[in-house]
Amino acid sequence: MELCFATNNHHKLAEVSAKLGDAFTLKTLLDIGCTDELPETTGTIPGNSRQKADYVWTHFGVSCFADDSGLEVDALNGEPGVDSAYYSGSRDHGKNIEKLLTNLAGQSNRKAQFITVFTLVLHGVEHQFQGIIEGTILTEPRGKGGFGYDPVFQPTGHDRTFAEMTIDEKGLISHRAQALAKMIVYLKEQIK
Repeated sequence: MELCFATNNHHKLAEVSAKLGDAFTLKTLLDIGCTDELPETTGTIPGNSRQKADYVWTHFGVSCFADDSGLEVDALNGEPGVDSAYYSGSRDHGKNIEKLLTNLAGQSNRKAQFITVFTLVLHGVEHQFQGIIEGTILTEPRGKGGFGYDPVFQPTGHDRTFAEMTIDEKGLISHRAQALAKMIVYLKEQIK
């Protein structure tokens, strides 16, 4: 089965392709001729994921899936949420972390969660798959791995941040891994 992953991020594509196995051929946006900037204007993580997948299906007629993720912090009423990638006004991870820590200064409640939603549009029928991991925002970054908010996010039940874990360790527990696993189970049922 051919599927488009609505991304041009080859790291993401390789990771998902490895988990999907030989029964699926994954294509990028460029592979299907899409050079458009996909819309992300709904104001919610599930909505943006749906919007991107729907756009590919509507404009290119290709079964596809898209994801959107964000960090939601209790004490900040769910911020940065859908704006996680641009929280500081730029895509600079360091500046985003700096703004987050500044906004949390003096807060005792540092509970947070990462959420990922994959939207699959398979032959025009939509399905969503969600993954969530809860944790705590530390007062200063730790670790050199990962990306985004990984250096300040410590998952519940662990003594290391995502940035202190190996890619494989993070990949076993992360929000993205959870959502992806649910979607893969569904897809494999469709080809039996």
